[in-house]
Parts: sequence; C-alpha cells; structure tokens
Amino acid sequence: MSAILTADYEFICRLVYQHSRINLGPDKAELVSSRVQKRLRALGLNSIETYCDLLRSPDGGQEMTDLLDVISTNVTEFFREAKHFDFLEQVALPDWHQRGANDSRNVFRAWSAACSSGEEPYSIAMTLAEFCRQRPGCEWRLEASDISTRMLERAGSGVYRADRVRLPAHEMLGRYFQRGVGASQGYYRVKKELQGRVNFRHLNLFHWPYPFTEKMHAIFCRNVMIYFNRETQDQLVPRLADQLVPGGYLFVGHSESLIGLDHKLKCVRASVYRRE
Repeated sequence: MSAILTADYEFICRLVYQHSRINLGPDKAELVSSRVQKRLRALGLNSIETYCDLLRSPDGGQEMTDLLDVISTNVTEFFREAKHFDFLEQVALPDWHQRGANDSRNVFRAWSAACSSGEEPYSIAMTLAEFCRQRPGCEWRLEASDISTRMLERAGSGVYRADRVRLPAHEMLGRYFQRGVGASQGYYRVKKELQGRVNFRHLNLFHWPYPFTEKMHAIFCRNVMIYFNRETQDQLVPRLADQLVPGGYLFVGHSESLIGLDHKLKCVRASVYRRE
C-alpha cells in the first residue's frame, strides 16, 4: 500500500470536511490511506494522486459519495450503550404515554440520526414495539438516516450474522428475527413486521432544514459529534434540539458531552438531554 502524500491527504481532508463536516486530524493519515485504497482497487486506479485528480474532475461528485462511504466510521452493535434503551423504556416512553394516554393522535416519534448498518434503529424499534405490545392504541414511528449509502443498504436488508444478534431478552430473538436456513444459515433477518416500521433515508446532518414534517420525542445521535470540531458541534446541536418536541430527549454517546455548547437542552442523565 502506497503512503499518502501530505498534499493529497490535506486535499481529501478538506473535501471530506466540506461535504460531511467530519474533521480528520493529522493522526488519521494511515486510516484514510487504507480506506482510500479500497476505492482505488474498485476503480482500477494505481495511485492516490490519480484518485485525487478524479475527485477534482466533473465526475468527482458521484465519487464523493463513495469516498464518504469508506471514510465514515461505522462501529455499532445491537443495544450498544444499553442504559440509553433502559431510559427510553423506563422513563421517556412511560412519561409520553401517561401524558397522551387519552389522545388517539398521540404517536411516539423517534429518529436514529446516524444509523450506520441498522443495529441502533432496530434496537430502538424493538424497545418501542416491546413497550407498545401490551398497550392498545400505543403507536410509534421511527426514522433512520445516515450519510453512507453503503451502510443504508446493509441496514435496509436487515440481515446480520447470528453472533452479532445479542439482545436483552432471549424471547425477543424469535419475536423480531427469522433464522436463516440453507445458504443463509448462520444469519438472522429482521422480521418484516418490524423492518417495515423503520423508514431509512439518506441524509446529511448539515443539509438544513431536515425533511421531517413532525418533531421527535427522541433523537439518537450517538458517537457522531466526536468526529466534529467545536464550530460544527455548535451548529448541529441547536438544530437537533429544534427537531425535538418540548419534553423530548436527545441521546448522545457516553463519551460525548454538550458542555460549553449553546442549546435549549437540560442534562437529565449522563449523555441524555431533555428539551425544556
């Protein structure tokens, strides 16, 4: 694998930041080089310099989408950072249900704002479905978005290796997944009844306004802001806050904090914020 030249690296960093606001520092050169090599192999190119020429060309727009696909970090698992799902089940949902129990129009709306390969939105969907199973008239809707078209394709398929499907309760496996047979042995597929309740869409968090007609009761935007600089965080958080109903919750990653940012949210638990 050829090393990436400083000028090429700086060019790619500027381009990635311009299109996604992902802030790649000088310590990410090796990672970027290894991921760009995947595009070189796919395109049959022999150097990163040639690849940069492609990005500068009239055909660079389509390739930019593919570059963001390989640059985006996608580390996820079902019910990752489990305390968030406990809070959703034990605090956010009961509070919403109690306040709107007599309103037939009351629908819990949630958004997985960086859904990656789908484990997060399907975890949210299972939590919502479990809560509503024994509550007649309880309705929910779930939006899931990502900047990576490659990850959205994987999420939309709803197919996962069996060893990756680790759930809080064993009975949830049979309730929400189908076991693969034959050529699909060793895999599970999300059942259509659940999969059909999740609306996947391609979305850049910095293309404003967001394409939602109604505001959300919960937004999961976790382990995303760690890749943004302070200026970008200052722009993103107020937009997410504005997308919440009063009393709605924003969930960020356990390693993230909104301290020092200007927003309308109150911290109610570590990495959980409520719009007042």
